[in-house]
Amino acid sequence: MSEATSTPVTVQIADAVATITLTQATQMNSLTLAAKRALRDALHAVAADPGVRCVVLTGSGRAFCVGQDLHEHVRDLSSGQHGALASTVIEHYNPMITAIATMPKPVIAAVNGVAAGAGASLAFAADVRIVSESAGFNTSFAGIALSCDSGSSWTLPRLVGPTRAMELLLQPRTVGAAEALEIGIATSVVADDDFDAEVAAASRRLADGPTLAYASIKRAMAYSASHDLPSSLEHEASKMTLTGASADHRAAVQAFLDKEAPRFEGR
Repeated sequence: MSEATSTPVTVQIADAVATITLTQATQMNSLTLAAKRALRDALHAVAADPGVRCVVLTGSGRAFCVGQDLHEHVRDLSSGQHGALASTVIEHYNPMITAIATMPKPVIAAVNGVAAGAGASLAFAADVRIVSESAGFNTSFAGIALSCDSGSSWTLPRLVGPTRAMELLLQPRTVGAAEALEIGIATSVVADDDFDAEVAAASRRLADGPTLAYASIKRAMAYSASHDLPSSLEHEASKMTLTGASADHRAAVQAFLDKEAPRFEGR
């Protein structure tokens, strides 16, 4: 096990699972400049680490992440830095979302509490959202007269459909865990007392799985979102060629013939 602390974000790597935790619980894990830099860099580091086969993103305390730190933002506005918000979207938020969506391994958003604004968008970008029963989501942007960012205009409609996404973006409100599951935001909802155990079990299953196949599925899903059927079929064929030649595929076929559980190496 290795751990590198970089307040306000910690990264712990154990048995091929990287857990990235936002640690500013007293500030509901709002994203200061330091937090944004640390989270961006942590996501890119675990994405590039071949020893990591599953990533868990979570928060500390009663919040997952409430997005941009508004106290810091007000100071920027008061000092005349009116372009700070636009620049931080480009320099910090967009690279975070890109890392989550494109890294060649599954990402679990372990939503332990409220996820709002860019915090909700971080969860939307993940491959799996395990949500504590006391947690909730709020897009928040329009409530402070801002457009949406951090990929929510792309991810949210794909989770809940364009009509519901427009409603949630134009008229922000807190969507509780049960509703989040019903409308397609949450992958699963877990009792608060069982939350940590379920996240650990889910991350273990994914880390032990066929990582190359997972990466190929992620890429195929993203590709098909912006291409027609013939192009998507051709792309699927290329990914099938790649995974069909993998060690994991050969191991899985042999395990099936031997009536044994397959053991994957992630390649």
